[in-house]
Amino acid sequence: MTRKAIAHIARKYTDYDMITKHTDLPEFPEGRVRLLQSVLRDQQELGAQAELYPLVTSLVQMGLDTHDMVENAVGDTKAGTLQMRARQMKVLAGDYFSSRFYHLLSQAGQIETVKRLSEAVCEVNRIKVSLYGKMKQMRLDAEEYVNDSSAIRGVLFMSFGHLMTGLYAKLWPELVDQFSRCELFLLELLRLERPDRLSESWGVWHVLREGSDEDRRALEERRHDQGLLGQLMDKYGVADKLASLLRQSASRLQSMLPDLPSDKLAAELQSLIEPFLRGPAKMPAAAIKELG
Repeated sequence: MTRKAIAHIARKYTDYDMITKHTDLPEFPEGRVRLLQSVLRDQQELGAQAELYPLVTSLVQMGLDTHDMVENAVGDTKAGTLQMRARQMKVLAGDYFSSRFYHLLSQAGQIETVKRLSEAVCEVNRIKVSLYGKMKQMRLDAEEYVNDSSAIRGVLFMSFGHLMTGLYAKLWPELVDQFSRCELFLLELLRLERPDRLSESWGVWHVLREGSDEDRRALEERRHDQGLLGQLMDKYGVADKLASLLRQSASRLQSMLPDLPSDKLAAELQSLIEPFLRGPAKMPAAAIKELG
């Protein structure tokens, strides 16, 4: 089964008229799914499970991401009937996507994997609650934001480390962590082009830690002032700093490839890293859509 086949099969569970008619859905987590699939397929003993696990993980991730879209819309008090219907549909869609992973794994007799993914979902939600709490209290710095946000993206995929052996087991945690960081830094760079999405971005937490007393006070008092946010992002060189962080994580990923036991796997992962090396100017439209 190819990576395209997994995305195609996943659409059997996500592309329902009732859902797509009333609401938008998050983008399929293609990069992380391809990373998981490529590494699992190199574990010969897994057989068909090497294709099942990326599929079910993509459905769980879609469920979590769909619910996040509801949470991010809660503050809109002007929502009409159509908006309320879309929110309700997102809740139901997220629940439905998550239920499919239980069904598919149970059919395959993979009860232990159900348990591990369920535990990973709990961990994702724990990190989210902690992160959102720190955001609300404005008690967050840029490093914490990166650590928590990249963990939220990677925890589900990290849960398959127990299936890997040798160098795969050793390299897997860092592969997932650095890949998640690359995705995050790319999306943060794209946020700079969306003034309406800056209020909880990396740049805000960077300025709150590194900015002058005057700028920090202004940010705390006018966090949703798009003009102020844009000025501060420029003043503190946020774009350049994010680009540097992206290069660091992408370079670290690339440096790990020669250590992989398989040249074929190294080539597959190189293709996944290329968009990070090119930067946001040539980022695929599908990835841009992930910002909502």
